[in-house]
Amino acid sequence: MPNPARLRAAAPAVTVALLSALLAGCGDSAADGSGDVTQQKLSWQDCPAPSQAQGGGAAPSPLPDGGAWQCATMRAPLDWGDPDGDTIGIALIRAKASGAASQRIGSLVFNFGGPGGSGVTTLPSFGTDYTKLRTRYDLVSFDPRGVGRSVPVECLDDQQLDSYFQQDATPDDAAERTELVDSNKNFNAACEKNSKKMLPHVATTDAARDMDLMRQVLGDDKLHYFGISYGTELGGVYAHLFPKKVGRAVFDAVVDPTQDSEQGSLGQAKGFQRALDNYAENCVSGTEDCPVGDSAQDVKNRIAQLLKELDRTPIPGISPRELTQTAATSGIAQSLYSQDLWEYLTEGLEQAYDGDGRILMALSDALNGRAENGEYSNITAANISINCADDKPRYDAADVQKKLPQFRAASPLFGDYLAWSMVSCTDWAVAGAADHPDVSAPGAPPILVVGNTGDPATPYEGAGKMVDALGEGVGVELTYKGQGHGAYDSKNTCVREAVDGYLLNGRTPKAGTVCS
Repeated sequence: MPNPARLRAAAPAVTVALLSALLAGCGDSAADGSGDVTQQKLSWQDCPAPSQAQGGGAAPSPLPDGGAWQCATMRAPLDWGDPDGDTIGIALIRAKASGAASQRIGSLVFNFGGPGGSGVTTLPSFGTDYTKLRTRYDLVSFDPRGVGRSVPVECLDDQQLDSYFQQDATPDDAAERTELVDSNKNFNAACEKNSKKMLPHVATTDAARDMDLMRQVLGDDKLHYFGISYGTELGGVYAHLFPKKVGRAVFDAVVDPTQDSEQGSLGQAKGFQRALDNYAENCVSGTEDCPVGDSAQDVKNRIAQLLKELDRTPIPGISPRELTQTAATSGIAQSLYSQDLWEYLTEGLEQAYDGDGRILMALSDALNGRAENGEYSNITAANISINCADDKPRYDAADVQKKLPQFRAASPLFGDYLAWSMVSCTDWAVAGAADHPDVSAPGAPPILVVGNTGDPATPYEGAGKMVDALGEGVGVELTYKGQGHGAYDSKNTCVREAVDGYLLNGRTPKAGTVCS
């Protein structure tokens, strides 16, 4: 996708049902401050159907045991520097604990990453995965400020986003570089025009303060937390700000908190290349012939040739749109978030080699938050807005050109794509906060940090860096030797038992435990 503020670090959002559909054809405004927000009472009601900004679709179905999903809106200060000023609505969702009241621990708050992902829509889609955790916790998630129903950041409209995602994100000459930079400026100007009031207040530190307010409003002395992907960065920032308020916390698919935005993009280039290597090896090692290459290197060579040809001549995608080099690259990246999607990548490549780009475009649409009806969620706008609020460095085209050799060495396929993502925050209306987040949390209790050796979006090395940055005696690392983004939702029994044992019974696994 053009100008991504890095590929999103989010729980895999695409499902078989979503791909099939794509191929087939609570208060949210600012209000005057009134009273102490920590004393507010939430009004839980049946959840409405998701808004367009949340991704659309139907209201969440009841849980298998008949448990209901309930939604509410929490008031939070627009500006945490002025806690008695205007407030905004933060959308929440919960499923109450299914076990005996005497066994209930409290609320378990989830953030599934992005930044920019809607927790209100994501939690129900994964709800059955957390059935055991629900025996002792209310399962809770939320749309962070600027996301979904929580005063969503708005930039381009749907028609403009279609054009935006069709543009060349890997320019080859001066004219294409100018077009990319101009597109980036137009996007950022639209964000400022449509969401000027919110842009200074969507940083991760703001969301962390919202979570501590949430803890209080939910009635918990400690924040019990499950952060996935970018949610690990949010959790680390929370632990830094409120170390004594951390309860039982799990970080899964861990962001490296020591990296600036350039290093993060370079790390993702390496991570996605590693995942592509693993996909290619898996394809040719199967009992059946790999339909997209005779060897792992042949698979990658053919993909590279396809992208080169698409750069010159796009092929039909989902009518009336064409599959461009950029759309194909983002579709391939989306498929690497989960090993369950590798079969769709193989099928999509087969079709693309025959001139049919529908599957790769469906994967690209899923990454970009585009629904079957052509409406986009606000995940791209929120992703860029939050990253630009967090990241202090600003890069221009000359900076990227100097770095291209390093990115291409890290990934022949994704290097250019991720190097050019660094211009996302050029000309952004709000200054970034820091080179990288501060997650040092002296005095916090043990936090379980789970890294996946095959993770493309948050490479495995980030887990060790998070453990070191949290500080001595805080981070406890667990390694999963697997594929895809994250570990718990891989359903690996070893990972599940370690995480469940910690969250439900307070049993911290031995540091350095390895699951495979």
